[in-house]
Amino acid sequence: MCKMRPVNVSYVGPAIDDLALVTRLPEEIISAFRLQNGWIVADGGFHVRGACLKPDWHSLRAAWEGEFALCQLYSDVRETDIPIAEDAFGDQYLIREDRVVHLSGETGEVGETRLTWMEFLLRVEKEPIEFLQLSYLEEFRKMGENLLPGQLLSAYPPFCTKEGAEPSLRPVPSLELRAYHADFARQTKNAADGQKIKIVIR
Repeated sequence: MCKMRPVNVSYVGPAIDDLALVTRLPEEIISAFRLQNGWIVADGGFHVRGACLKPDWHSLRAAWEGEFALCQLYSDVRETDIPIAEDAFGDQYLIREDRVVHLSGETGEVGETRLTWMEFLLRVEKEPIEFLQLSYLEEFRKMGENLLPGQLLSAYPPFCTKEGAEPSLRPVPSLELRAYHADFARQTKNAADGQKIKIVIR
């Protein structure tokens, strides 16, 4: 069993304290958690959740079964999908039938990567900017800004819009962005390509 230890880690989760959850995970995830119980790499660009009860933003159980569970927020996410990770912009990565799938936070669309979890992690380690499309995070950092643990980058206008090619970026709590993305995806689910939408800022 491969026990790859992530490099350039900026955050490591607390000790494993959700033992009931551990029994439901594939061995390759359990093996990684024994080394580091979730982590953040790529200067905040990629966050792997851990088998812990707190903090909520890092808890795998919270993303799987909690108030902001992805299977409750997005109709195309299954209860059996393991919501293992997210990127800096709130896109989610889930393990479905031994392969990683990508959930667009803004649209709710699920796409195949055809990669196992270990293959996916190796790609992230080798080329995080290109593989996860983190160029906007690089621009954010060049302005002297950094993401803190528990923060993600909110883009306005959203990336999925025509105007989203040059968005304004600001750090927000990750659970706040998850809820906002899910609501946006739900409201625009049936919008046709090119259709104009009105975004109300509250």
